[in-house]
Amino acid sequence: MTAHYENAQTLLAETKARGFKIATAESCTGGLIAASLAAIPGASASLERGFVTYSNEAKTEMLGVPADLIQRIGAVSRDVAIAMAEGAIAKSRADIAVAVTGIAGPDGGTPEKPVGLVHMAASRRGGATIHEEKRFGDLGRHEIQLATVLAAFDLLKRVMD
Repeated sequence: MTAHYENAQTLLAETKARGFKIATAESCTGGLIAASLAAIPGASASLERGFVTYSNEAKTEMLGVPADLIQRIGAVSRDVAIAMAEGAIAKSRADIAVAVTGIAGPDGGTPEKPVGLVHMAASRRGGATIHEEKRFGDLGRHEIQLATVLAAFDLLKRVMD
């Protein structure tokens, strides 16, 4: 079993024990966080839903991220990640949510926002929203996505406490 499935299994055991439901809001991972959770038997006890919001329009339509925010600062940003996580809570029955937006490459990077930059946020219903910026470097698209999944699981664990 690979690391992201082992981490998914651990996370699901913790959320199930605490009665927490999870929602995901994914851009650069395209649903890989939710798919990694869903690959574990018994995931339905915790995985409530996943939003794949690859386009800016999807972020606005599905999660309520203000279009002017995306236009002003870009989708790959702290504020958009936070808005995505809080939107996932608002648009679901989940207790905790994680959101990721980044540049998986191999193109699309700039000096200010290079390939491997990922902004992620996790939110807890009625509680805090936390943000983390990761700069994985140009590891390759798949490796950046897998690293993002593992970091997202860690962020979900942190927001539960």
